Amino acid sequence: MTTSPAQLVTILSASIAPVIVISGVGLLLLSMTNRHSKVIDRTRDLLKDLEAAQEPSRQESLLAQVRIIYRRARILRLAIVLASLSILFVAVTVLLLFTSQILGIAVEYLAIPCFGLSLFALIGSLYFFIRDVGLSLAALELETGLYTRRPEKQTGG
Repeated sequence: MTTSPAQLVTILSASIAPVIVISGVGLLLLSMTNRHSKVIDRTRDLLKDLEAAQEPSRQESLLAQVRIIYRRARILRLAIVLASLSILFVAVTVLLLFTSQILGIAVEYLAIPCFGLSLFALIGSLYFFIRDVGLSLAALELETGLYTRRPEKQTGG
């Protein structure tokens, strides 16, 4: 069975949106893996500092930061897995669309839910990515707490 140029145009136009999703999610995935790598490096640095720390208050602060960083690593891992699943579902969607167009088999009942799953995975990934950003600020606040606290307001007149 041969595919006409008109059919190829239909196939390519049907796969444009999913391919754009792959590009966008791929860039997000790159950002997430870079953050994950930095979190792992930061954890190793904090653990070295924790082993060298003598003051109990410094040890407590470093330990709190390590706990937050560990939570961040787990959250980022989940975000990365969901983003990867999103790309996988989009790739399956494109494959189903090609199969549908080339073989003339109606697989829309699979392609549409598959694309929907990719969007849900993307939403979940973005949710956890946003949580990581919030946690990174919490860790920074612990680290810089002594230096960034505002002086008490003066009362009196």
